[in-house]
Amino acid sequence: GRLEAVTQQMGYHPQYLDSFLKTQHYLMHMDGPLPFDCRHYIAIMAAARHQCRYLVNLHVLQFLRAGGDPQWLRGLEFIPPKLRNLNEINKILAHRPWLITKEHIEKLLKISEWSWSLAELVHAVVLLAHCHALASFVFGCGCEQDEGLGGRGLLKPLSLGNQCFCEATASNSYGQELLRINRKRSLDSCMELDCLRERMQRIHVETEGRDEMRLLQQDREEGEGQGAEAGHCSDPAAGLSPLADTDGEVTGATNLACYMQDPDFGYQDFARRDEDQTQVFRVQDYSWEDHGFSLVNRLYSDIGHLLDEKFRMVDGLQSSAMAKRQGCEPSVFKRGIWNYIHCMFGIRYDDYDYAEVNQLLERMLKVYIKTVTCYPEKTNSEMFDRFWKQFKHSEKVHVNLLILEARMQAELLYALQAITQYMI
Repeated sequence: GRLEAVTQQMGYHPQYLDSFLKTQHYLMHMDGPLPFDCRHYIAIMAAARHQCRYLVNLHVLQFLRAGGDPQWLRGLEFIPPKLRNLNEINKILAHRPWLITKEHIEKLLKISEWSWSLAELVHAVVLLAHCHALASFVFGCGCEQDEGLGGRGLLKPLSLGNQCFCEATASNSYGQELLRINRKRSLDSCMELDCLRERMQRIHVETEGRDEMRLLQQDREEGEGQGAEAGHCSDPAAGLSPLADTDGEVTGATNLACYMQDPDFGYQDFARRDEDQTQVFRVQDYSWEDHGFSLVNRLYSDIGHLLDEKFRMVDGLQSSAMAKRQGCEPSVFKRGIWNYIHCMFGIRYDDYDYAEVNQLLERMLKVYIKTVTCYPEKTNSEMFDRFWKQFKHSEKVHVNLLILEARMQAELLYALQAITQYMI
């Protein structure tokens, strides 16, 4: 379960990387409301919304190591209804989070055999937002590309790049002793390779007899960028089925549509402010600092502190060179990027003059930010290379970190506000 390319890119900003690793480790490996295998499956569902094979393949491997049922990897029709019911909120949060309502929350929490608890739902929401935003970073920094073919993930290998999350966390302030204690709890970190190979071999045997022409046809459709017509594979068993190669490694996803419903549902421009006042999300009425932090921390112990640290860390990153090139103060420049991202999701700050955005951000930068934020799967290497040609690679990574955190906070604000309204 490694993320070499991601840690290499974030490694340009070591303090942020430290904070990110702590949050990732807590979400996936520490005590929490959700079982370990379900956490990784939710991550698969979230990454699939943006066709992010990099993250999907990573969490398929971790899902199996955590003792997950290989049958679940055949598609959504093979998972428990409780988990499948998360699809609607996953879809909306990923593309149009302003559509989340208390009714969506109520539907998941209603008393039934497959109901969620509030704590479980908050854990799931944080996981979804985390993986959606991380998919933006993966595409934005080129980690999705094949690293063996000169992807940007190899531009600056760092010592952290060869470590898994747990190993990297051990070398930072999280502490060796804390890691030693909790590593025993982390099924993901402790499964032996032989056991993993056995699971993957079982999947291999199950898929051996598949119709060769069907697989060839699916590969061809994938190459042409075509998705499943109804959001499901015509043959669910022919979906994302990782096979074991001679080294026991997981080979790629064949059809991410098996993890999605309504694949055509995507981002749409939020209604203009003067067209629909009722839809605008005003931070003055519901903010992370005054409302979201306390709610999420109460229902999912300590995650609020970790998220808050990460938000503050990205805000505190040095950006004097970027700001100087744009002829403004660092805080002004970063706030312009942050507010522009939130604006695309209908979140407005009454004390901000949005005319500043056009003055601070050149057109190519705005196009890049919008693409990575709203439909990251459409990002290509040329877009990364074209914006800010005079800027350092680390400065471009900094922009992607701002995108990651601003997007994650936007999704959390909408989801947590809906949960608050349901509770009231």
